Amino acid sequence: MIAQYSGNGNVTAAVTQPSSATGCAATAFAGFPVGHIALLKRGDCTFSVKAQNAYLAGASGVVFYNNAEGELRIDLQEAFTPNIPVVSISQQDGERLARTAGLQLRLTVQAVRGSIRTSNVIAELAGTSPGRVVMMGAHLDSVNAGPGINDNGSGVAALLESAAQLARSKPRNTVRIALWGAEELGNLGSKFHVGALSPAQKEALALYLNFDMIGSPNAGFFVYDGDGSGSGFAGPQGSGEIESVLADDYRRRGVQPRGVDLRLSTDQLSFASAGIPVGGLFSGHDGIKSAQEAALWGGTSGTAYDACYHKACDVLANADTSAFRFNVPAVLAAAWHFAMRPDLSLASAQTTATQTPGTTRLSPLHLHQKHGAVEGTSVK
Repeated sequence: MIAQYSGNGNVTAAVTQPSSATGCAATAFAGFPVGHIALLKRGDCTFSVKAQNAYLAGASGVVFYNNAEGELRIDLQEAFTPNIPVVSISQQDGERLARTAGLQLRLTVQAVRGSIRTSNVIAELAGTSPGRVVMMGAHLDSVNAGPGINDNGSGVAALLESAAQLARSKPRNTVRIALWGAEELGNLGSKFHVGALSPAQKEALALYLNFDMIGSPNAGFFVYDGDGSGSGFAGPQGSGEIESVLADDYRRRGVQPRGVDLRLSTDQLSFASAGIPVGGLFSGHDGIKSAQEAALWGGTSGTAYDACYHKACDVLANADTSAFRFNVPAVLAAAWHFAMRPDLSLASAQTTATQTPGTTRLSPLHLHQKHGAVEGTSVK
């Protein structure tokens, strides 16, 4: 996997580990053969320090491997400027390479550094009773690896259908729908939007509903854990009531949902950090469905909710139309409930005193995985 802020390069060279596998000290690269690819282990210091040490020692590229199971996503951060390719691999693959005598690798990275312009698309349906705004959003971008039909064409399609249905009515409260840019780069579109709001505009936002991945082929049925009862981490006051509205709709239609930690990194964090009540639905990414969940919802235990998450195979055939069609009415029901509700002063309904910090990036309670190309990305 290509590290964020990696340089470009097409290198075929021998592979060498420094005297300390983590490469945190410049002295570990004493005698490092110029032009070789450095093989470095995660741990002890930031990736940018390790990669800088390798570059200064003459490495033509860097391969990082994990110190634990699972994929390794690396953020070298903007200050890393050497133009050498930097990638990451799993612990198993790294340890195998470290044991291989006389190893040579071909390392190819095509990367772009610099500023790229993107856009948010925002539409609004004015309410008959001015003053409060119900906002709904889904991210419009995908990762470079694939077209992102489930992540997040599914959420976008559900919002567009909900908008079409709401436009036929006269909602009491103003409904604002946003299609976010650059979520996969760290929720940049929604962060910019929230940061640009005036205090009065923030005050007018009664709540924010987020829909990101709702058509997973081995679907789970998760609602954001607004009251913190499952994760121990509550959202801003009112998030618990949003959770109840979404969960009640699932239950009325015969599905018992489970909570997913609000710190699942996607666009609701931008609003939670501003103290705005948040909620949403999620059908799972590359986390593994448990036997209990398969018994509850159907599907296959021991496999991912979406094995094509952030991959080239996230095409139209990947998204599950049954899960998507079940979730679209849930999106519309939530939109209708809050759009027509006379009083949008949400009750707290929180079971914990802890509030969600907007910049925290932790794994969901049930999935033990992360969402977003940047979410789950490590600097160390």
